[in-house]
Amino acid sequence: MAQPITEEKVFKDPVHKYIYVQDQTIWDLINTSEFQRLRRIRQLGTSYLTFHGAEHSRFSHSLGVYEITRKIISQFERNDYPGWPREERLLALCAALLHDVGHGPFSHSLEEVFDTHHEQWTVRILLEDTEVNAVLRRVSDDFPEKVAAVISKTYPNPIVVSLISSQMDADRMDYLLRDAYFTGVNYGNFDLERILRVLRPVQGKIVVKESGMHAIEHYLMSRYQMYWQIYFHPVTRSSEIILRQIFRRAKELYESGYAFQMMPSSIARLLDQTIDVKAYLKLDEAYAQAAFIQWEDESDELLSELCRRFLNRRLYKYITVSDPADTLIEEAHRQFVQIGLNPDYHMEIDFPFDQPYDVYRPDSKKGGKEEKTPILLLEDEERLIEISAKSDIVRSITGLHQGEYHLYYPEEPLLAAADRLSPEVRELFKL
Repeated sequence: MAQPITEEKVFKDPVHKYIYVQDQTIWDLINTSEFQRLRRIRQLGTSYLTFHGAEHSRFSHSLGVYEITRKIISQFERNDYPGWPREERLLALCAALLHDVGHGPFSHSLEEVFDTHHEQWTVRILLEDTEVNAVLRRVSDDFPEKVAAVISKTYPNPIVVSLISSQMDADRMDYLLRDAYFTGVNYGNFDLERILRVLRPVQGKIVVKESGMHAIEHYLMSRYQMYWQIYFHPVTRSSEIILRQIFRRAKELYESGYAFQMMPSSIARLLDQTIDVKAYLKLDEAYAQAAFIQWEDESDELLSELCRRFLNRRLYKYITVSDPADTLIEEAHRQFVQIGLNPDYHMEIDFPFDQPYDVYRPDSKKGGKEEKTPILLLEDEERLIEISAKSDIVRSITGLHQGEYHLYYPEEPLLAAADRLSPEVRELFKL
């Protein structure tokens, strides 16, 4: 049973103005060490190297997702909509608050190198010997398992899952508004209050009243713009590439028996795949960057260079290429070796569709990614229709394959060795 808090707690928030905590369980979860750790992990990974204001944390985002979920549920219960199961309120709020508690430093870059996923760590943090688990068990013995099932999308009531994982969930709505605010852009904004007023719980789904279609169009256009202007920004991609290369090089050296001058224990356990929840929870961005500062002085010149580049924002430059299999790129690869560069690290072709973000698609599946419920409009109080079948605007952006291949490289050594490169390669890199 939900236990009301003795005195309502309020967080001042730049996006939602105020965030209200009315349940003792939520307040206790916020004060766990696992949740407080999210203050030390940035919401937008390395985007602060592109947009200097993007220093906001997973902590503030998680509170925002909780608040949007609380507002949605309050609206359902205030209007006494029959499709919302009132007994699921606390479960939904806890899942919203804790959905990102398993994120590691720099989030998706770390996951890619070490073949791990933050949702798996979130579930472990919920179920293993943690402060979060102890708080949840005070609700009921099986409550941690229920929250974990919502986050892993296996909970039997889909309406609870869709609050935090769908094409228009509280998670997306908060990070779009929050990321727009902290990056200083306007096109990520949309009318959240209007959207909240037109949401309805119907047939086990959260749908949109037809009169709210234009607000959803605005939301999807904002989302489209944010993906291409912020999340897919080529300079941010450069910093992510270097970050991945640091972890990849450290992993190669560690597996080869290289003697590091300094190797933090949790990173060592991550590298040898023996890391447990206790060690994982020590990993935050300050911890990782402290290692990078030490690794600047390592005898391995490649690791040292990569750390120096990341810490001092000496990012790779990039050129646009039309065909990643072009024979000229293969020739550049050979000439990189001749001038002393390592093409496995100093040349990388990138395409933004491998990002963990995606634009709206009615079939909700792309490139093997997990399925997410499409946005449905409610017509005549009972008929549901997918929004792109009704909206010309949504149909125009649905499934657009915008984007270019970029080839990233370190500019300084290429300029220094330009006279040793063929004219064709010099032209490719515009030297």
